[in-house]
Order: sequence, then C-alpha cells, then structure tokens
Amino acid sequence: MDTAALLEQLPDAVIACDRRGLIRVWNAAAARLFGPAASEAIGQSLDIIIPERLREAHWRGFEAAMAAGATKHSGRPLTTRAVSKSGEKLYVSMSFGMLHDADGQVCGAVAVAREAERP
Repeated sequence: MDTAALLEQLPDAVIACDRRGLIRVWNAAAARLFGPAASEAIGQSLDIIIPERLREAHWRGFEAAMAAGATKHSGRPLTTRAVSKSGEKLYVSMSFGMLHDADGQVCGAVAVAREAERP
C-alpha cells in the first residue's frame, strides 16, 4: 500500500511540522479545509492557520511540547479556532502527536484536523 496516496486520500486534514513549527506535510484535506495548496503551505510557519490572537499561547504550548516530548492534548481531540487562507475564522477539532526521529528524539509534531461545530 502506498502511504503517500493513503495520506492524500484521508478525509481529515493531516499537518506535520518540524521543531521550528515549519510545515513539512500538508495533505489534500488540509488544502480543502484551510485553503492553501500543499505547494503554498509546505515550508511556511503554522501561523498560516493560527489566528493572530492565539499565536502567543500556541507557541508557548508548542515549545513546551517540544521540550517535554508530549502535548497535554495527546490522544484527545481539542476544538479550537483556526483561520483559512481567505481569512475566514474556522472551528476545528484537532488531535496532536509528537514525531520522533530514528534516535527517538523529538523532531516535530503532527495534527489531524476536521471542521467542527462551534462549541
């Protein structure tokens, strides 16, 4: 089975980033949900989907997760706000996980997202 094709066919958005918060994986569902094509999103900061008023808190939590090797939300979906390429405010349900390299060191994070109802 082709893992890349599987990733592209998933109905949920999959976004992976490196330790600096730069997007490294952005599937077709992420493009449908947030707007930018993979060619536009890959290499960009996660800020492209984080509302400006939430960025400071997001980056504090991101840095803490990178240092600890875990997120406080691991395994549990979190409903939060996001922003699309057009500036539309979205509610999204996101699940997070940490990515590790071959030596077991944290090398990034992954999120799976879908549009959610307003809480």
